[in-house]
Order: sequence, then C-alpha cells, then structure tokens
Amino acid sequence: MYKCIAPFFVLLFSLTIGAQELYLPRNVKKAIAQETRTLTGNPGKNYWQNGAHYAIDFKVDPETKVVSGSEHIRYFNRAPDSLKTIVIRFVNNVHQPTSPRSGKVSKDFLTDGLKVKSLTVNGEKYELKSDRWETFYSLKLNAALLPNSENNVAIEWEYPLSKESGREGMISGDTFFCAYAYPRISVYDDYNGWDMLPHLGRGEFYNDFSTYDISVAVPKNFMVYATGVLKNPEEVLQPKILERFKKSLTTDQIISIADDMEVKNQKVTLQNAWNTWKFSAENTTDFTFGISSSYVWDASSVQLKSKKVSVHAAYQAGGKDFEKYVQWEKFAVKWFSENLPGVEYPFPTMTAFQGFADMEYPMMVNDNSEPNNLADSRLTADHEIAHTWFPFMMGINETRYAFMDEGWATFFEYQIGEVENGKEMNDEMFKDFRVKRYISDPSQEQDQPIIALSSQVSGVGYGNNAYVKPALAYLALKDLLGDELFKKALHHYIITWQGKHPIPWDFFYSINAGSGKNLDWFWNNWFFSNHYIDLKINSAKVVGKNVVLTIENVGGFAIPFNVNLTDTTGKIRSQHFTPAVWKDKQSTIKITIPASGTVRSVQLDGGVFMDYTPKDNWVNL
Repeated sequence: MYKCIAPFFVLLFSLTIGAQELYLPRNVKKAIAQETRTLTGNPGKNYWQNGAHYAIDFKVDPETKVVSGSEHIRYFNRAPDSLKTIVIRFVNNVHQPTSPRSGKVSKDFLTDGLKVKSLTVNGEKYELKSDRWETFYSLKLNAALLPNSENNVAIEWEYPLSKESGREGMISGDTFFCAYAYPRISVYDDYNGWDMLPHLGRGEFYNDFSTYDISVAVPKNFMVYATGVLKNPEEVLQPKILERFKKSLTTDQIISIADDMEVKNQKVTLQNAWNTWKFSAENTTDFTFGISSSYVWDASSVQLKSKKVSVHAAYQAGGKDFEKYVQWEKFAVKWFSENLPGVEYPFPTMTAFQGFADMEYPMMVNDNSEPNNLADSRLTADHEIAHTWFPFMMGINETRYAFMDEGWATFFEYQIGEVENGKEMNDEMFKDFRVKRYISDPSQEQDQPIIALSSQVSGVGYGNNAYVKPALAYLALKDLLGDELFKKALHHYIITWQGKHPIPWDFFYSINAGSGKNLDWFWNNWFFSNHYIDLKINSAKVVGKNVVLTIENVGGFAIPFNVNLTDTTGKIRSQHFTPAVWKDKQSTIKITIPASGTVRSVQLDGGVFMDYTPKDNWVNL
C-alpha cells in the first residue's frame, strides 16, 4: 500500500508547492481558502455553480423589425449565499445610445434598446426603469434568494433589431440574426460574486449552463435556424421539405432541403399566417437563432463514436463558400472529435448561418462569406466550430480571460489547417494572418502579459493577447510535452472542468496534474511576463566535428526552434530543440551539434514562432 500511495503524495506535494510560485490574485486566494478551488487543478470540495431553465416564447416581426418575448426562468441558487440582489443581463443593450462602448459606432448601430413590460421574482412584481439599463441591471430584491433554492423569474419584453448587423441584427430586409436576444440572469460565481462587467461591444461572454425550451413565432415563408434540436418540423415544413429534413438527420449525403426556386416559390414552410418553431437545448450556455425568407438550406449528418450530429447551412444562393459549408462542418466536427482536442463533439447539432460576424454561438456560427478565398473561409469555419469545446463545453469567462477560449480556437484552427491545406501552406497562412501583425509591432501594448484581464486590454493588444500569443503558447506546450503527453494533460483538464467554470489557475494546475510535471516555469514565462519572440545567435564556431552555438533569448519567450546547418553542397541538416532548453530561466544557452561535412552557414528557424529580428538568426562560418 505505501509503495503505491507514497509516489502520489510526492507528486501532489511537488505540484502544490510549485503552484504557489504563480501569482495568485486575492479573489482566487479566497476561493482556494473557501475550498471552491484548489492548487491541484481540481474543483474544491465546496465548489458550486448556479444554473437555470429558460422557457422562452419569441416573436419576430419582419415588418416592424421588433423581437418580443415572454420568458419564465427557473433559477437555481446553489451558492451558500443569500442573494439580496439579482443581476439581469441583456447584451443587446449595447445598441442603446447611453450604454458604454469600446469604440465609435454608426447611427445604424443604435436602437432604443430593451423595453421590459413586466417582471416578477418569485411572484412579486418589480418595476424597472429603462433609462437605468446598460447591458445589465442590478435589481434589489425585497426577499433574498436563499441558498440552495429554486426561484422563479418571469419577464415580458421587446427590443428592436439594429439595422447594422454584426454579431446580431439585420443582415438584409428579410434575414435577421437574433443573438443575445433575451434578458438572462447574469453569472453569480465563487470568485467574483455577480458578474457586472458591462458588455462594451468587442469582448465576449460569460454565462451559466442552462436548459432551454424555446418557441419562435415568425410569418409564413420564414425559416428558423437555431441552437438545439428542432422539435416540431411537421408543424412548420411542407411535406416534401419535411421528408428531406428527416432524411438529413440520418444520411451522410449532403441534402438540399430547400433550394432557391422552392424558397422563391414559397414551397418550404406551411402556409399559415404565422408558424411557431420549437427548439430544445440542454446543458448549454446560450441560445441563438436566425431567420430568413430567402436563404437556401443544406443539411447532412456526421457519425461520431456515440451519436450522429445533424449539420446545417443557411445562406444566400450562389455563395461558392457556403455551398461547401456542410461538408466543411462535417469534417471539422469529426476531426476535432477524433484528433485534437480528441473529445467528442458534445451537442446534437451544428448550423452555419451566413452573416457578417465570423462569430461562434452554441451549436451555431454566424460567418461572413469569403467566396474568393475558400481556404480562408474554411479556416474561419474551423475556428468558430472549435469554440464548441472552448468556451461552450468548458464554461469559460471569456470577458475576463479571452485567451482561455480564443487562444485554443486559434490553436485548433492551426492543427486542422495542416490536414486541410498541407504544412507549408498552413504555416504561411497562419503567419500571414495571425503572427506577422503581432511580432512586427514593437509597441508596448503588444507585450502585456497574457494573464492581463481581457476586459482591460484594448485594440490590437486585446487581439494578440486573446488569439495569437496564447495559441503560440499552446503550440510551445505541445512541443515541450510531446503529442501524447500534451493530449493526456489536455484531456485531464477537459474531463475535470467540462460543464463548470474554470479560471486560468484551474487550467494551469490541471495541466500540471494531467502531465505529472511542474510547469509553473512555463506558465510564468508565457502568461505572466512581458516577453516577446526574439532569438539571436551570439556566436557560432566549428570545434572539431561539431558546431558550437551560443544563443541568446532576447525576447524571453520559451519557444521551440530548429538549428539548420547548411554545408558547402547546399545540403541542410536540421536539429530540433524544445522549449525545455529555457526551463532554468536561462537567457543564453550553449549548444553543440555534430556536423557532417563542411558547414557553410547556421540558421535559427522558429517556423510559425516568427522572430522580431530575423537578421541575427543567421550566420556564415
């Protein structure tokens, strides 16, 4: 017994002591003291999270461009706290003129915002003043929500769609994307209490896991595409369309459920004045839908190990990229499930809707059309579908820690891109679109630590901290651990925290535990530093049959690199070095490489880890 148990305690002790070397903000220290979080990467014994069941009846009027609804929320307060206030969030109030925003907007972006017609909490009526709304409203309660209680919130409301479409709004006169389309209860968590950060337009989201039962009423000839499973296709689709829809749920063939002529000739939906489409979704963080009376509709299914996933695309006829979207979606869902992250797609559906956002939602993407660059368009789809795992499976606080989802989606985009486009093309695309803009800009905001709160980083600094730098960090981690151990550690993190709300320290400590290694040196180097990418050959000489190099890490990031030796015949011999060479915080290392033949030149090659000063990465001998 002791021989089996003792090594575990040694590992646990080493990981715990190492974990203390990372900077811990006071609220995280408090959560650890209260045993809702731990230094070992597991939820604490007192971990809890709230959730809800949303029953919402939407109505979308294409004439007035108004979305109205009534909703009943069963809110589960699993916290040990009595909640004397309740925070209601409505992201779309970012369109209201008096709401704070991160930048300038056009007149077409602005609307009158949300109008609440009625609100009750546990049967008690409350009055909300619309002029006090931003993107959230803190309502003082007359009777607190007790610990471990189930509560009932009912709201009736309406809001106008913005003329300018981005993540949501009017795409055309007959096509609307209705994201963030309902008031919801904000997150109350163990480390910050109520989430009351305003939505400023660019940042993303933080929501509880909930169940949704939804109806969407629209006029005839409007089709509805949404998060979750369509529950009543026979009540909204004409027989021929219904037959194709049902076939699409089981076949791997790509089915044109509704083509352009059928849409134009009103041969798709039942010809009631209004049709009500019903959807359900379980254990997800949001519900989104789009409607159109002009889009064509393709669908198919993809077989995974434990289930079939129903895959759809809705788009304007003639889109050369969207004509391929169902095929692309199927490939991405299956590849991500079976390779990296290598965890099965957790939902029953995936739908791509043509819009302007290049934005992810649970079981949906709203992507701009790029018909003249199919490779780019496909990588966009890959990126947004990759978000299924981060944040929608993992419940990440994107508002504060965008690198926990955008960095992973960018990493997965790169991984699948190599399969789709080949390594050479994929590397060039990744460098051109992702890395060059970061590494070529020496301004101070580019070198803020990744751990800096995303809500307090703006401009290109936000983009690079959220996407590029963490994606490179995850690539460096994969190189450091090797493919097998990296995947094992990633799976440990996902299995431990799926359906929960991990924060960065949960991620760091969980990967430590999953890999069996103290990686605090790596986390400090990549996430808590002002480093950038810049290696330099300080000296290179031939000593006997070896080449001896002194390499300085000017920028500081622990990156992998190759040393390429070119002989007099032009033959190149390459040797790879992992980030482990920088483990002991060495700013300068000396390496010896066996040389065959006469070496003419030496070059450092970081691949997608582009160097700020590449001219000092090469030397003649």
